[in-house]
Amino acid sequence: MLSPDELTRYARQMAVPEFGAAGQEKLRASRVLLIGAGGLGSPAALYLAAAGVGTLGIVDADEVELSNLHRQLLHGTDDVGRPKVESARRRLGAVNPHVRVEPVAGRFTAASALESARGWDVVVDGSDNFPTRYASNDACVALGIPNVYGSVWRFEGQVSVFAPHLGGPCYRCLNPRAPEPGTVPSCAEAGVLGVMPGLVGTLQALEAIKLITGVGRPLVGRLLHIDGAAMKFREFTLRRDPDCARCADGRRDLPVEAEGEFCEACGEMADGEISVLALAEARQAGGDHVLLDVREPWELDVARVEPCLPIPMGEVAARLEEIPRDVPVYVLCHGGVRSGRVVEFLRGRGYGNATNVRGGIAAWSAEVDASVPAY
Repeated sequence: MLSPDELTRYARQMAVPEFGAAGQEKLRASRVLLIGAGGLGSPAALYLAAAGVGTLGIVDADEVELSNLHRQLLHGTDDVGRPKVESARRRLGAVNPHVRVEPVAGRFTAASALESARGWDVVVDGSDNFPTRYASNDACVALGIPNVYGSVWRFEGQVSVFAPHLGGPCYRCLNPRAPEPGTVPSCAEAGVLGVMPGLVGTLQALEAIKLITGVGRPLVGRLLHIDGAAMKFREFTLRRDPDCARCADGRRDLPVEAEGEFCEACGEMADGEISVLALAEARQAGGDHVLLDVREPWELDVARVEPCLPIPMGEVAARLEEIPRDVPVYVLCHGGVRSGRVVEFLRGRGYGNATNVRGGIAAWSAEVDASVPAY
């Protein structure tokens, strides 16, 4: 039975006719696994806890960084440097002491996906990378658990519920294979307005509550697209792929695949790439070279590696004469995506000496020189 404190706490949502005390009891008995305590996971966790979900599991391996705080409202300035699952547990305990929080300080991987997802009623995927999305999808398909999906790109967002056992498609029906590594910028590369993951994560929480209580119509077989700049919402109908490699008949029990993880995990550089450690050695050796930094001026004001030749990516084509052809040209950006495109462009213009710095200045800060600020 709900305690007097809970009856008072949840009185306003129990007053909703379709919800009532029965809906609150279902929430209280539910178990929701949240993958990620970041931009999407923060609002989802806060609203699920406030709503009275009985048990919240939170999987995250990262520590809080200052650059997280404009969008990851589970964490505060005093939490910088602490594991996200720890600050999330404290914050959610302050929001609602009736909710049990089960933190897991680690990554949700293909190897651990089935064991991590087993026993939960709903999985809310707040991850920001393709390997985790595919792993959570495959595990949820195998276990018959609804997977509440969300993603953000600058001013745009998407929300859906992948649940083949409820008649809808799975994530692989839409995206059979992960993009090639480096072809899709991270939010650090592309940028993200803090309120967009707030909006998408809140909608994910709403979908989880609907699935648990049976109230309303979840986004099963539908994808909601949000254009925050124009403030437009569009809905697309999604259909299952009868030949889907994961949710087609007879394939749901296949092992969870490490989709997209191989290239991230292997230690070999792709053609035309150099690691930050190898670049540091080359610079220390003193040979002639140019470090071409293709980030924007505001990024250079935050962090830079000297000496360098700063030319923003959008100006490279017009300033080719400034880039020498007779020495190695190492191209640097924040994470390696923009620089990879610039290298491709330069090589097409006869710069066979152009090489992408894998991981960009973020990797340089983490692996070579911690005095270079991370952002």
